[in-house]
Amino acid sequence: MLNFAARMYLLLRKFLFYYDPESVHHKVMALMNFAYRIPLVRYGMKKHYANTPPSLRRTVWGIDFPNPVGLAGGFDKNAEYSDALSCLGFGFVEIGTVTPKPQAGNPQPRLFRLPADKALLNRMGFNNKGAAFAADRLKKRKERIIIGGNIGKNKDTPNSDAVGDYEKCFHTLYDQVDFFIVNVSSPNTPGLRELQDKEPLTALLNHLMRLGKEKAAGGTPKPILLKIAPDLEDSQLDDIIYIVGATGIHGLVAANTTISRVGLATPADEVAALGAGGISGAPVRQRSTEIVRYIHQKTSGRIPIIACGGIFTAEDAQEKLDAGAVLVQLYTGFVYEGPGVVKRICGGLKG
Repeated sequence: MLNFAARMYLLLRKFLFYYDPESVHHKVMALMNFAYRIPLVRYGMKKHYANTPPSLRRTVWGIDFPNPVGLAGGFDKNAEYSDALSCLGFGFVEIGTVTPKPQAGNPQPRLFRLPADKALLNRMGFNNKGAAFAADRLKKRKERIIIGGNIGKNKDTPNSDAVGDYEKCFHTLYDQVDFFIVNVSSPNTPGLRELQDKEPLTALLNHLMRLGKEKAAGGTPKPILLKIAPDLEDSQLDDIIYIVGATGIHGLVAANTTISRVGLATPADEVAALGAGGISGAPVRQRSTEIVRYIHQKTSGRIPIIACGGIFTAEDAQEKLDAGAVLVQLYTGFVYEGPGVVKRICGGLKG
């Protein structure tokens, strides 16, 4: 049963959903940043939202997560909101995707809601202010929330030179993040998903692993994870499993947005009118769980997986954890369920 704050958010959501999703996002988060700067409000937010059960703490890759529920990449592209988001109970926040150079992304409008499906459709195109801007923001943060750095390539960089873009982002963010997510699975940068092919992906990940060992200088390198698409077939997942073993990367994020339009409740002509883009939210829930379970069973749990896709409730998150995930992430669920969603999820998880 929803509490008073949750019911109030549902009323507010009706109002917010009248307006353009991208502009609402920036305005609401600017308001949250303003609220964070008021000590009494900040204290109240932490007291109400961030007191997740200690029994949910877990250590993965040597990192101590206060709980397993994180915020997925794409929400805080430029590391501008991590302090405010830390007050809402997230166990970690993934910033980005960042690219070496700032880029505007695809033309607006490029973010759409599909309320009948509890989904979002986006074709943002890695719009961000560049890796250096994000690194500078992280240097100045006040809260010590765990940060994952999602890195990608610029749109105008050919795939033959993509390794250089990922390397630049890796160097720029290395001292400011706790782990990395390599994004080769967004459907909104032309040709990017070609980097998921076996040969180029192996070369990219081997290169980043070498850089990580050099950076660590004999210590423990920061974990490198690969974010994969939900549209991969099982044979392609077998290739991913092989690549993880061959390169030694530390885990996977499953999964990114889908290009599939199968099974949507929103009328097909309405979806077609919105144009290209990846869909997140409830339509991805089943497939992302299937991918987590497939990889977990195939590898006997040897590959740690962060599950992402269609998480709105504690039951959704528990489904992913039971399938073999070590951590979970949400984005669309945060948009639809509001600021109390992490607390409600954590309250319903098995300790």
